Amino acid sequence: MEVGIVGYGPYIPKFRIKVEEIAKVWGSNAENIKKNLKIKEKSVPSADEDAITIAVESSRNALKRAEIDPSKIGAIYVGSESHPYAVKPTASVLADAIEASPYLTAADLEFACKAGTAGIQICVGLVKAGMIEYGLACGADTSQGAPGDPLEYTASAGGASYIIGSKNPLAIIEKTSSFTTDTPDFWRREGAMYPKHGGRFTGGPAYFRHVIESTKYLMSEANLKTDDIDYVVFHQPNGKFPRVAAKKLGFKPEQIEPSILVDKIGNTYSGNVPLGLANILDIAKADQTILVTSFGSGAGSDSFLIKTTKELEKAKDKAPKVVDYIEDKSYVDYGTYAKLRGKLKLNE
Repeated sequence: MEVGIVGYGPYIPKFRIKVEEIAKVWGSNAENIKKNLKIKEKSVPSADEDAITIAVESSRNALKRAEIDPSKIGAIYVGSESHPYAVKPTASVLADAIEASPYLTAADLEFACKAGTAGIQICVGLVKAGMIEYGLACGADTSQGAPGDPLEYTASAGGASYIIGSKNPLAIIEKTSSFTTDTPDFWRREGAMYPKHGGRFTGGPAYFRHVIESTKYLMSEANLKTDDIDYVVFHQPNGKFPRVAAKKLGFKPEQIEPSILVDKIGNTYSGNVPLGLANILDIAKADQTILVTSFGSGAGSDSFLIKTTKELEKAKDKAPKVVDYIEDKSYVDYGTYAKLRGKLKLNE
């Protein structure tokens, strides 16, 4: 059975804040930050936007492309670091919002920035096992960064949803693999407002080891060389890491550059790789090969080998594309940003 993506949909909030706006508040050098992180601005959720609304909007876009009855969705998984409720699932709200049947399995997932791709893997397995006809996996976040912390320049908001099935797929998921270890590079304890990060673990032991090993393993299993792949999508905590990882693996700039969104919208955490993949699907042609590797701190990577089909071209224009959301933007100052992100606490 060939299982793959039958529908996909992105969503990115309209508001943006520039690096210069954050830097001037903390007395930082904006040009150095832009050079080191390779980021210009990031998305900011409005007062009425959260991981649930992002999941709903992106899933509705995915349904437009899939053109299926939502009651046929047998599983819904929402990956996020910013579920609005500590106890109450995002997935159940999403199921009702898109009018899916109540006769389905649904759950929230957490694994830092790779929770969205973990949901895709689960849906692929359930469809292949014949347990469900369609599954919906979503990665959505309104990520957190403490005031003045380097994360504040990148932590943003957005997400993408994928409907997985076997009928008329836009792209076939030919193979998937993962690489996971206990590497504590980034964490947030229960009740903590902002995450912490272990700087010396963030690069080599965490991001690069997992992304590179997961990718190499998948390519070895599929007997692929770098020239066999048209597009590469890696997790983008900043603009530097994915480019360095691609170079280490022998990929050319033209293979990785089309997926890079972090410079324009920041790091959308669980939505990061799903959005990068959506942007590639927006521009890809039939019979092209896409290699995807996510990364989640703590730490793990999921890799996918994806082959586009002729059905993709028919579905592209049925819903907004990633570029549509990137270009539809409105800038806010730091005061408005701080208010929207709840960084200002009132005495009670």
